[in-house]
Amino acid sequence: MSTLVNDQRQQLEGLYDEMRPKGLYPLWEHLAALVTPEPRGQTKAVKWNFSEIRDYLMRAGDLISAHDAERRVLILENPGLPGTSGITSSLYAGLQLILPGEVAPCHRHSQCALRFVLDGDGAFTAVDGEKAVMRPFDLILTPNWQWHDHGNVSGKPMIWLDGLDIPTVHHFDASFAEKLGQEAMSESAPADDSMRRYGRNLRPMRGSTADRRPTELPLFHYPYSEWRHSLTSLAEADAPDPHLGHALEFLNPANGGAIMPTISAHVRLLPAGFESRGRKSTDATVFTVVEGSGQAQIGEIEQGLKHGDIFVVPSWHTLRIRATDELVLFGYSDRAAQEKLGLYREAKA
Repeated sequence: MSTLVNDQRQQLEGLYDEMRPKGLYPLWEHLAALVTPEPRGQTKAVKWNFSEIRDYLMRAGDLISAHDAERRVLILENPGLPGTSGITSSLYAGLQLILPGEVAPCHRHSQCALRFVLDGDGAFTAVDGEKAVMRPFDLILTPNWQWHDHGNVSGKPMIWLDGLDIPTVHHFDASFAEKLGQEAMSESAPADDSMRRYGRNLRPMRGSTADRRPTELPLFHYPYSEWRHSLTSLAEADAPDPHLGHALEFLNPANGGAIMPTISAHVRLLPAGFESRGRKSTDATVFTVVEGSGQAQIGEIEQGLKHGDIFVVPSWHTLRIRATDELVLFGYSDRAAQEKLGLYREAKA
């Protein structure tokens, strides 16, 4: 019997050798690795220290200008995804520096991007000619294929977290990019004009001359002063969710959905002494510590958390967070894309 089995195996291997140059492979040999019972990604639970990155960025600022670099950014590459520039398998993260008087020239691209301000006050991101003045912990979007540039008219360096869907766009081989050919786009509206028109759950009547932004993504600035006030109000009015603490998702006011087609973002407040129950989800999430300190238990790995830390919770890894003092987190993930594709799943302990 064993002779027959060995002979059969040899014949199969010979068949595989014949097929391989023609790009043909037996699914029965690969099925278990391709269709897994649970996610088995390569993304690792990892943390970066903001002050350390800031030091490297400032040194880079002495050596290359924002104009020459086009975007002076340090990539946060996940050690489980070497050579991909991804912080997760679907998302990119980097820290960008703009020094006083500099402009990062105007361009546009297929990728959706968010900017979360970490250091400095008073620079701007301009989207299709409208400036959003950047304050600490503001969230600013540059939706895909909209012209954008960054400038620093303040007297201090500005640093923010860039979050993009670069790996997702590359997966679909759908990347396009274009330079405007000038440093900045001509001003099309007063600074923060979109907040006045589309903020606070209101919008100009469709078809009116006041309705100037794209219908599908009218708002691109979510100030810290507003989202922090909402988070505080929620914490004062309700007990924390046992798995999330107090959590609010940033919404697109046009449809009540995620802020961009491929990226979701949210903020959490965990009261001092609060410890969340275990929760896992399929969307690997990039977190930034806005305020406070604590510890994150990610699967078997524990990370100490302090202001400015950036850390990753991989897909389907149980997360538990303990807040030493009041802890505020910003996070973004690919949940928006997963929900559209019917892939998103979560489980709670």
